[in-house]
Amino acid sequence: MRNKLCLSSVEVQAIVAACKAKAEELGQQGTIAVVDEDGDLLYLERPDNQGPHTVLMATGKARTAAVRARPTAALEERVKERPGYITYPEGLAVRGGVPVFYEGTCVGGVAVSGISNDDEVVALAGADAVG
Repeated sequence: MRNKLCLSSVEVQAIVAACKAKAEELGQQGTIAVVDEDGDLLYLERPDNQGPHTVLMATGKARTAAVRARPTAALEERVKERPGYITYPEGLAVRGGVPVFYEGTCVGGVAVSGISNDDEVVALAGADAVG
């Protein structure tokens, strides 16, 4: 039998709070998604100023980061080198999603959508709140 690390609601709230604080520092508000290591949604928030498409983008980026245990920016770069990777199953090759690690184990992913070039910066702040 083994013990499996996983995100609790306390860690999820810490991730979200850190994302919101970083976004506020930048004068932005973005849609935030947090998923577990399997890509299942744990948290989603879309501010009033964000469109519905940001929900799909944030959840897709968070899932991709968690399942691959790599930032979505890495898949974005891979697609540039090898376009066939655009068909990566349920992968979204758009920067803004990052894995969440605890004690060297990927325990989930966090992503932000709707604030353009700052999506990844804000998501990284959230991931750093756990590690």
